[in-house]
Amino acid sequence: MFIIREIIKAIRLTLILWLLTAIIYPLIILAVGQFVFPYEANGSIKLNIQGEQFGSDLIGQQFTSERYFRSRPSAVEYSQGKEAQPTGISGASNLAPGNSALIKRISEEITQLKDEGIQPSADLVYASGSGLDPHISVKAAREQLERVARARDLRPDEVLPFINRYTEGKFLGIFGEPVVNVLKLNYALDVDEFDRQKQNR
Repeated sequence: MFIIREIIKAIRLTLILWLLTAIIYPLIILAVGQFVFPYEANGSIKLNIQGEQFGSDLIGQQFTSERYFRSRPSAVEYSQGKEAQPTGISGASNLAPGNSALIKRISEEITQLKDEGIQPSADLVYASGSGLDPHISVKAAREQLERVARARDLRPDEVLPFINRYTEGKFLGIFGEPVVNVLKLNYALDVDEFDRQKQNR
């Protein structure tokens, strides 16, 4: 009889804990996220000028056109889905520093950057550990300034304020270095160009 009572007590406790941790707590977190931070809770999805989803502020994307600032290389190619939208699958190449495939990729990256008149820097040559990093250093962004300005038929001093606007400071003011969100920066340049074209019509 004692054992049966203890078993029933254990089952009740398990059900209560399951209810609290598997249903009530997640629902509270979901509600707080949706009502207090809806943009962040839904993936920080960015819409293009046509109102279509094209990426997340939190996940990098590949930009190959000269009109755009380049992101860091990605071992998972920013895990792009069928419509070239990031799927959020993280990963790194795990290649050793002496691996011939890694050396070849880095050499090609450096050559391409130099051909474009860009001084190679670590974040434009080496992939991030997650493969999803949407940021580059301020130095890497400024190295690309002339190329982007030329491709967009703008002066460098007209593009520089965009870099400054999308530069994020050190985490908590003390950790890391200031970085530039490439997706936000490129999107802002597109919006600015669209607005200028509209005014000239």
